[in-house]
Amino acid sequence: MPLHLLALDASSSACSAALLRQDDAGTECLARFEMTPRAHTRRLMPMVDEVLAEAQLSPSQLDAVAFGRGPGSFTGLRIAAGVAQGLAFGLDCPLLGVSTLEALALQAHRRYHLRHVVTALDARMGEVYAATWHCLKDTITPMSDEAVLAPEALRLPSGETDWVGVGSGFTLWERFSTSVHVSMPQHLEDLEPRAEEMAWLGARDFTAGLGQAAHLVQPVYLRNDVAWKKPA
Repeated sequence: MPLHLLALDASSSACSAALLRQDDAGTECLARFEMTPRAHTRRLMPMVDEVLAEAQLSPSQLDAVAFGRGPGSFTGLRIAAGVAQGLAFGLDCPLLGVSTLEALALQAHRRYHLRHVVTALDARMGEVYAATWHCLKDTITPMSDEAVLAPEALRLPSGETDWVGVGSGFTLWERFSTSVHVSMPQHLEDLEPRAEEMAWLGARDFTAGLGQAAHLVQPVYLRNDVAWKKPA
């Protein structure tokens, strides 16, 4: 069955939109990506208009909308969630929230053919949003829960020593433990989450029947969860 899915992201210093189209002729993904600190509200909707125009689609032809649901910048997540919810509600189509860390892992796997990936985004306040993943043939399997933590507290799953770190969290490289340094021969600080990978992950989840009504899909901040779990 043909599928037209729009994805957007504003979870980091980057801003992006992507349109994934699947039909009998195959699959293509049209994307826009810019580093736009503090300009997400100005650039996000024009990017959406651009990918729809390139695909020669009207918004009414969309089957679903996906967005980077976090973790990431509080302000950016709220911007993306608001735009995505508004579009999905207005079009009466399903909405899907996609993990920014999973999208980052998929990008690293596709670009560099990495199998064991640690994604870490700078969470400010001396912490990182982090998770570990096993990647094989575009299938991304979580090896740990997503968490917000101090770099010193990150622990890698045992049994593997070829981990590669990706994301802005590795600007804090010197603060990670010696065991992480030993198990991670390289790290790439300059990768940012992109709507392109979120479109692919959103299509996967849409096909699995995971789309929801717009008002039911919320950003994931992680730091709120940590505060809630602290003992009194």
